[in-house]
Amino acid sequence: MSRMACKLSYDGTAFAGYQVQPGKRTVQSEVEKALQEIHKGARVPVVASGRTDAGVHACGQVLHFDTELAIAPERWVSALNTHLPDDIVVTNAAIVEPDFHARYGAQAKEYRYYIQCGPFENVFRRHFAVHIKQALDVPAMQTAAKHLLGTHDFSAFCAANTTVADKVRTITHVAVQPSEEGLLISIRGTGFLYNMVRIIVGTLLEIGTGKRVAAEMKVILAGKSRNLAGKTAPAHGLCLYEVDYGQPLFVNETPGQVSMN
Repeated sequence: MSRMACKLSYDGTAFAGYQVQPGKRTVQSEVEKALQEIHKGARVPVVASGRTDAGVHACGQVLHFDTELAIAPERWVSALNTHLPDDIVVTNAAIVEPDFHARYGAQAKEYRYYIQCGPFENVFRRHFAVHIKQALDVPAMQTAAKHLLGTHDFSAFCAANTTVADKVRTITHVAVQPSEEGLLISIRGTGFLYNMVRIIVGTLLEIGTGKRVAAEMKVILAGKSRNLAGKTAPAHGLCLYEVDYGQPLFVNETPGQVSMN
């Protein structure tokens, strides 16, 4: 028995999220269906680094599964892609230690949020970036984002219906950068709460459009109430860019092998 780790990209547009849901198309169900076909009907459960919501994309999702098949990692990539739909692509695979765990072994994650700016939406990017017509005050957004760095109670940036008791998380990197078509917001941390990145982005966008001032970010954090933060940004602008395990899992691994730019 071998434990395999795989890195995959997916276009979340047509999925009801990552996790299996009865009667709905999900990333996990498609991957497990492909593995079942490869294993001649035997069910092979998969464990991912985390769940993504409906409409959210990934270019650095990592999962693991156990298999009795003696297939080389590079052949796993081609075998899985043969059986997967066009909106999921496995980009790497490796044999890992038997105790490797895609979720509990993750030391950090990076999410990226893509924004189109300008009077007209790029129709070819409509599923991967949120369109904002109004000019954004990028310096104000950058100033506000700095308040997120470090270890804080992120209760204000968590969905109200979450059941997680401990809402303290650590953000190690946050950047608001102009890109070719608009803006890229990247956030890296040791862990994230449900909807945390999207609520942060929604709040930053309200600052960028002048509905709030940059200094409010610090007040919102200290207030620890979801009612203080901005709206949850749309799902389709978000991408799980990278999962960090402290050391490379794959040969010739590069973060975000499939660019969303």
